[in-house]
Amino acid sequence: MSFISVFDVLGPNMIGPSSSHTAGAVNVARLARQMLEPPLARVEFTLYGSFAETYHGHGTDRALLGGIMGFATDDVRIRDSFAIADAAGLKYSFIPNFTETDVHPNTVDIAMTNAAGKTLIVRGESIGGGAVRMVRMNGVKIEFTGEYCSLIVVQRDIPGMVAYITEAVSRRSVNIAFMHLFRDGKGGTAYTIVETDEQLPPDIIQELRAHHGVDDAIIVQA
Repeated sequence: MSFISVFDVLGPNMIGPSSSHTAGAVNVARLARQMLEPPLARVEFTLYGSFAETYHGHGTDRALLGGIMGFATDDVRIRDSFAIADAAGLKYSFIPNFTETDVHPNTVDIAMTNAAGKTLIVRGESIGGGAVRMVRMNGVKIEFTGEYCSLIVVQRDIPGMVAYITEAVSRRSVNIAFMHLFRDGKGGTAYTIVETDEQLPPDIIQELRAHHGVDDAIIVQA
């Protein structure tokens, strides 16, 4: 009989002792990794609330690192995520933040840099039972959960952009479940998030990026 530790499978779909601190952490990081073109070169995790207080003991650090490398919540490699990241040359760090308290108890900022030098900072929250929501992107308030395929368009806040985006989705016979628009100020940078019932074909990215008003477009698969 083999020894079972707290970092082995305790439930049918989870590695670790806590759905919020391990499974949720994996899911936040898995969503974040899809928001920046691979490969990642460096990632910095800033932890808040109970994440900051218990991240090492509950394996939240291993879970975040495993998720940023694409591991699922029940992937046994989570136990060895430090060694796997080291072997892959991925630089990483964990910073507990005890000064900012007006946040959800299980919150993490993930600052990523890819091999091309492009950077992105996102904030995610683990809200219980492995469910998560992403709430900030480069300091701008956003929201999506990853339960649907999500198209994120970073654009200029100019007339006609929303129509252009929805037409591109409609031409591919994909149904829009939800759509949200966020911006950092009138005429500044805006973020359109389109959540769809079906997976979006990757060719929509090239079409959207070709528009003069679009700075970037990303698909985050469900």
